[in-house]
Amino acid sequence: MPVRRAKRSARTHTARTGTARPAFTGGINIALKLAPHRFDATLAFYRDVLGLPVLKNSPTHAVIEHGPNRLHLDRVEHQTHAEVWLEVTTPDAPAAARALARAGVPRRDTPGARVEPLPPGFRGFWIENPAGVVTLVAEPGQ
Repeated sequence: MPVRRAKRSARTHTARTGTARPAFTGGINIALKLAPHRFDATLAFYRDVLGLPVLKNSPTHAVIEHGPNRLHLDRVEHQTHAEVWLEVTTPDAPAAARALARAGVPRRDTPGARVEPLPPGFRGFWIENPAGVVTLVAEPGQ
């Protein structure tokens, strides 16, 4: 007989400790941080070889329609290898920050660990997962 699992609330999940945890959803943005010598060939691959639509294109940044996602190609000076950066959304960024801090998740938008500045008033922040992948945590629509 299959085991029935309790449904989780779309807003929070309560752990055994009784502490409410904000809900997280995978965001639509994925970024590839590319070495300058890889940028043009990578853009050509997605645009010309795969035929995916280019939504934005400049000498240092391109946005590719990647199914329901947006693949951002970023030319980064002094980058030696490609990095993948992800996004997750949450309805309450301050509550998410507190929950992630309790879980020991390192922030990447603090002095000395900053990866990329966020605009003033942005309701979100950068973290790093255990594999070292930079992830933007943001409220939807940012």
